Amino acid sequence: MIRKIVKIDAEKCNGCGACAKACLEDAIGIIDGKAVLLRDDYCDGLGNCLPVCPMDAISFEEREAAAFDEEAVKRNQEQKKQNQLLGASCSGIQMQSFARPAANFSAGNVQSELRQWPVQIKLAPLTAPYFDNADILVAADCSAYAYGNFHAEFIRGRVTLIGCPKLDSVDYAEKLTAIFAQNGIKSILLARMEVPCCGGMQKAVQTARDLSGKQIPVRVVTISAQGQIVKEEIV
Repeated sequence: MIRKIVKIDAEKCNGCGACAKACLEDAIGIIDGKAVLLRDDYCDGLGNCLPVCPMDAISFEEREAAAFDEEAVKRNQEQKKQNQLLGASCSGIQMQSFARPAANFSAGNVQSELRQWPVQIKLAPLTAPYFDNADILVAADCSAYAYGNFHAEFIRGRVTLIGCPKLDSVDYAEKLTAIFAQNGIKSILLARMEVPCCGGMQKAVQTARDLSGKQIPVRVVTISAQGQIVKEEIV
């Protein structure tokens, strides 16, 4: 649909973040030091961000854009509140990153390749230092149990996010869109199971990549219940 929506002039923007703070719908974020409209459907077109910009970098334009989705905004804000409450009450989900020494396979010692915490998509922060210039692994919960060499082939060198679209009552597409849009993600590897319900994970990743407005390559690896890779594709 053609509608009024904010336009941000990157040349004028100084990255102060005033517009992002003023946007009640979280439609604006700061990426690489510049304000960016993260999602068209989060922008209500009312322009709370315009008067707070000290550089006069924000204006209105009329263009093809998704309709404002108030329900999606409410779900995103509720998820942020839940994450903040969980983070305040549980030290076990505080953001951490790990330095990994060289692998040591002597005497059957196989070390973890996990580089950060938390790993659950619904608990992951929207921004973190370890997301900068990162390769991301998005994995269905079951895949690590099914595939024996999962750490070495999939987790090594990547930031890991896991979930199950059948068991979690969370819209992964919204959370992943924010993560992809607000961080410098280089590539995405999706490890999913062959079962039909894992199609929801693939759909969420592809939708999030497309909504983020970034050309991030996505490789999908499908694993059988017997632990075999049955399909690999670029989407």
